[in-house]
Amino acid sequence: MSNTAAAPKFKPYTRQTIQRAPQWALLAPDLQEAVLVVSRVLPFRTNQYVMDELIDWKNVPDDPIYRLTFPHRDMLSAADYAHLRDLVLVEKDEEAIEKEVKRLRMGMNPHPAGQMTHNVPMMDDEPVAGLQHKYKQTVLFFPSAGQTCHAYCTFCFRWPQFVGMEELKFDAKESHELVSYLKLHPEVTDVLITGGDPLIMSSRALAGYIEPLLVPELAHIQNIRIGTKSVSYWPQRFVTDHDADDLLLLFRKVVNSGKNLALMGHYNHPAELRPAIAQQAVKRIVASGATLRMQAPLIRHINEDPKGWAELWTMGVRLGAIPYYMFIERDTGPSEYFRLPLAKAYETFQAAYQMVSGLSRTVRGPSMSAFPGKVVIDGIVTIKGEKVFALQFLQARNPDWVRRPFYAKFDAEATWLDDLVPAFGEKHFFFETEAERPRQVIPIARQEAAPAQIAAGAPSNGAEYAEEMHTGT
Repeated sequence: MSNTAAAPKFKPYTRQTIQRAPQWALLAPDLQEAVLVVSRVLPFRTNQYVMDELIDWKNVPDDPIYRLTFPHRDMLSAADYAHLRDLVLVEKDEEAIEKEVKRLRMGMNPHPAGQMTHNVPMMDDEPVAGLQHKYKQTVLFFPSAGQTCHAYCTFCFRWPQFVGMEELKFDAKESHELVSYLKLHPEVTDVLITGGDPLIMSSRALAGYIEPLLVPELAHIQNIRIGTKSVSYWPQRFVTDHDADDLLLLFRKVVNSGKNLALMGHYNHPAELRPAIAQQAVKRIVASGATLRMQAPLIRHINEDPKGWAELWTMGVRLGAIPYYMFIERDTGPSEYFRLPLAKAYETFQAAYQMVSGLSRTVRGPSMSAFPGKVVIDGIVTIKGEKVFALQFLQARNPDWVRRPFYAKFDAEATWLDDLVPAFGEKHFFFETEAERPRQVIPIARQEAAPAQIAAGAPSNGAEYAEEMHTGT
């Protein structure tokens, strides 16, 4: 049972409140300035646990968790930073600031990989709010009450969810459209509840979204996934929060229904798994019958060292978690600050993979979640005198592409799939003609309409837990 008597209270900090944090005085003036300026463009939110337990303040600004959670001036170009700094700190013209911030955000590819143009499904000739359906078997669901996090990662590819760009936001206030859509699509086996972070919600509110998925009419849903960073940024959610035990009971209810519940835990650095409470959280999750899978992107300034990945995977396996993915940082947000060459990504993955036993080699990568699908770099090889990247799809818009090898010319500077060109004199990759169509048609056969009466969704006003935590961006 959770120890509620000693439960720490969640204490967030945002741009408006960070100067009240005890550690603010430890930052040099130029670092303080960067936080106040850059956080106008990119979301900033941290909490006392991250600052007290995960950041080594003697190593700031180079501490990886500091770089993971605090904005830096190099996330903007020198000219853009100087201009915004003058607007924020000198002219203090809010109208001009808002205009400049919007310009900067729209130049950061706010929704990569066709999220808004190609992934949103249709039902009754209308887009379904808060859903994405890119791959045949898997639907993503964005509950509105879960569209914030315990702390924000500076690299997050879903940053538009958190900065007030309502026209670019995915969210669904209730689950009834999700249930209706799933009843029409028996080929869907997996639902990923994502955000933000669904685990900022109370257990009661989360149950309002999950329990409708357990009805007999949705027997084809085999796996319910929850994408979460709470395992790193607020492990108390599973141990000492007032409803931590209720959350684990909900996990057990899903498992006892015959479905698999998988927490997709985002761990960017082994420092996030070293605290005793973080390890206790993993053990409690696994003991509930749920699985915990570990995934994260490879990010410059934060986790370039293969030894760190090996430590993370090995420690996770010892606690009962499953290494799942090493991603390549997406082409969005301050990507120039974080991205690494694909060749470096492969070398890092290979070196880390060599350091771990077979139990940790469930991990896949390095993988790009690009427009046509998840592309993994299998190797860098020389074939008939030409040095090439060996690639394949782990998942794809067209299922026929999956596990089909293809090759790209080696490019030491390439950082994303779009930078690559075909090897061996080919003019196009095999998938390019279809992938460039202006609107993707998901290869899913529509079924007969679902009954009008469906399971009730979660309350549209979120939950007391989310309301308690939310303080803006």
